[in-house]
Amino acid sequence: MTYRSLTWDAVTVPTELAQVVDEISYQRVVMNPGATWDYFPGHYDPEYATSHGHPTIFLNTMHIAGFIDRIATEWAGPHSRVVRRKMSIHQSIYADDSMVGRGSVVNKRRVITDGATKLLVDLQISVFNQRDELCCPAEVTLELNS
Repeated sequence: MTYRSLTWDAVTVPTELAQVVDEISYQRVVMNPGATWDYFPGHYDPEYATSHGHPTIFLNTMHIAGFIDRIATEWAGPHSRVVRRKMSIHQSIYADDSMVGRGSVVNKRRVITDGATKLLVDLQISVFNQRDELCCPAEVTLELNS
């Protein structure tokens, strides 16, 4: 199988990333915290979630972070590496919601550290729900090959 491998030289600022949509089933909300040992009841117990003002169970932070990284690395290819991620959760994503990710390239730069040059690309990525409500804005920096 051949994968796209974006090089730093091929990156244009600005560039819009392809939109990524992920359907969030009840089962997927429960599976991620189980796999990551995040046993906060809001991720698997609907009674707990509703008693705290939520309509149902909701995704954990690691699931959303993974989705953000997926948006970045699907655009850049498997030879890219996430070296920085800054995110802020504004509202939850619930079972039976859709996560919609949109992003853009906002900068590219060379950084020299200990004599080694790193080729970096800065992205702005936003995660929305199916109602187009902003759930999680993020900044991601990828390291690419030359």
